Amino acid sequence: MLIAILDDYCESALGAADWQKIKQGDIKVFTEHLGQNEDAIAAALEPFEILVAMRERTPFSASLMGKLPKLKLLVTTGMRNLAIDMDAARLRGVDVCGTEMLGYPAFEHTWALILAMLKQIPLEDKTMKAGGWQRGTGVGLNGKTLGILGLGNLGAQVARVGRAFEMQVIAWSENLSETRCAEVGGVERVGKDELFGKADVITVQLILSERTRGLIGAHELGLMKRSAYLVNTSRGPIVQEAPLIEALKEKRIAGAGLDVFDIEPLPTDHPYRSLNNTILTGHTGYVIVELYKKAYGQVVENILAWQSGAPSRLLNGDIS
Repeated sequence: MLIAILDDYCESALGAADWQKIKQGDIKVFTEHLGQNEDAIAAALEPFEILVAMRERTPFSASLMGKLPKLKLLVTTGMRNLAIDMDAARLRGVDVCGTEMLGYPAFEHTWALILAMLKQIPLEDKTMKAGGWQRGTGVGLNGKTLGILGLGNLGAQVARVGRAFEMQVIAWSENLSETRCAEVGGVERVGKDELFGKADVITVQLILSERTRGLIGAHELGLMKRSAYLVNTSRGPIVQEAPLIEALKEKRIAGAGLDVFDIEPLPTDHPYRSLNNTILTGHTGYVIVELYKKAYGQVVENILAWQSGAPSRLLNGDIS
């Protein structure tokens, strides 16, 4: 039985779990992204009966799965993966199983980007290593306004840290209530336009859906202060790329901290890479040792359970 682990860019998968427990299977690790060409992806994966996908790095459409006749089990990290056509997998007899994830890495990464931008950490690090001394002027957080789009679990964690920095915290989402703001504590519910106009730092903590796709565009960016920063650790398509690039080029906002993008991996010639007022990370908001150990450990459990005839954490049960 051939098993493929996909998109292991950091070469961490094999060290994160005890894969030797799987006696019936030869494992191949793909450390590079297989690209966007479906035929090329199918050619690379055609021999495998079990595929292990890391979240949404490689999409599995109905047409791709139709080109993988040997595929029997697809294991994804996370209990939700919008890049997998679950119904198509079920119709082809492919079980899709998931794993639990940790609830805090992305919120920590949000604050890493905020602090790196406002304290100009990349510039200072580069200056010091080049033999220089003190090139930038940082911005304080105390008394500034933090605007949070989405006050779910991650948004609430972001808000609590903002309050610890003695920031004023405001929030908006389509269904946000005063009750939820009171539950989190110290958060004021405002309208969307008011949030973009008042906040010194805006962070996106929304789930990508048809309602949130393209939510932040030229209008919203035009409301921001020239001194304000935007952070997105959620999903790239929530923010429209073209107007954000224009706003950054023209210095109509101070900067952006981005961990997620419309196309991932980000193309090497993408305009974001040439801007001096961005801090970019390659969708690493959830990439921590603790999560890899948990997720890949459960991948091994899922494969063993499936081999025994009792799939665990099944995401695509029978469809009507």
